[in-house]
Order: sequence, then structure tokens, then C-alpha cells
Amino acid sequence: MSSTTTKIEPLGAVRERVLASLRQEIIAGSLRPGDRLVERELAERLGVSRVPVREAIRALVAEGFVHFETPRRTVVRRLTPHDVQELFELREALEVYAAGLAAARATPEDLAEVQSLLDLAATATEAGDAEVITDVNSRLHDRIVAMAGNSLLTEALEPVAGRLRWMTRRNEEWPQLLVEHRELYEAIASGDPDRARTHALAHVRTNYRSTVRHLFGEAEMPD
Repeated sequence: MSSTTTKIEPLGAVRERVLASLRQEIIAGSLRPGDRLVERELAERLGVSRVPVREAIRALVAEGFVHFETPRRTVVRRLTPHDVQELFELREALEVYAAGLAAARATPEDLAEVQSLLDLAATATEAGDAEVITDVNSRLHDRIVAMAGNSLLTEALEPVAGRLRWMTRRNEEWPQLLVEHRELYEAIASGDPDRARTHALAHVRTNYRSTVRHLFGEAEMPD
């Protein structure tokens, strides 16, 4: 006589799975700004109880993806020009600094990994695959920050990484992004921190203008 044991997934693991799923739906645009998050409906759709959904929603509030319009109504945030400005100011301060450190500290293995990501980005850009482009470009920026070799720098960017990915997902000027990322790679590979910082600053500011334009139109373009 045989018996089977059903493995029960820990609540924390369920919560993380639900959180990752909802976060990705927001980033990809399946859940759009203003859409309501209803615990019962999400629990049924994801095949879980309402408890991990409730906890995941609280985490999304903390991450800046959703907010409580009323105590009983939770919706995906509508981004404002000020939201974008604040995040890109932080990105400018930290990523430009990281690029300079990466130029001074990158190993051949680091550079080979970035080159591989650029090859993936080129293939995805040619195919027009927005999801892969967004994922690879995010990994590329994460890799450059990691190459800086400063754990505090990595930790400072981590809380806003998802929101930056959400914003830049709307920027569909993919061939231009690929050109800028290749130039940034070459600057870092040169070993010249000043050159790397210059290219990183130009890239962040160009990406900022493109993101604002795609989110809000020319009327909200910065001076």
C-alpha cells in the first residue's frame, strides 16, 4: 500500500511568489495605473488564499507600485512627472558614480558578462521583444553596479530598482538604448573612470527625457 505526501508550500514562499507575479504584471502593463487590486479576485486567479495576497499588496505599497486610495480600495499608482524626476535624480547620483568605480575595478570576466548581455539585448532589439529587452537592460545596469564592488551602493539602489524598471519599460526607443549601452560598455572597458562617468551621465539624462516623453508627452518635458 502506497501513500503520497503533499508538500505544503510555506506561507512566506507563497507570498514572495504572489509578490513577484503582481510586480511583474505591473511592470509589463497587464495591471495598469488606476487598476484596482481586489484581494478575493487576485487570490482566486492566482490559486492562493487571501493572506499572501494581502501581504504582497502591502509590500507593493512599500515598493511604490500601488497605494491605498481609501482604506478599502487599493490601486496601481499613477506616476507623476515628480515621481520620475526624483527617481532619475537618484539614479543619476548613484549609477554615474557606479560607472566610474566599475571602470576602475572591472575584471575581464565582468566585461565578458556585460558583452554577453549586450549580445542578448541586440537579438531582442532586432526581434522587438519588449519583455526580454526590459529584463536584459535591467540586468545590464545591475551588473555595472555590481562591478563597482560597493555593497552599500547596491543596497541603496535595490529599493527603487523595480520602479525604475516600471518607468523605463514605457521607453520603446530600443535601438537608441542599445547604442548607448554599447558606448557605456566601451567607456567602462577602457578603464577610464572619467569617460565612464561622462557616458553614464549622458545615458541617464537621455533616458530620463525619453521616459518623461513616453509617459506624459512633450508638455511635461524637463527644461
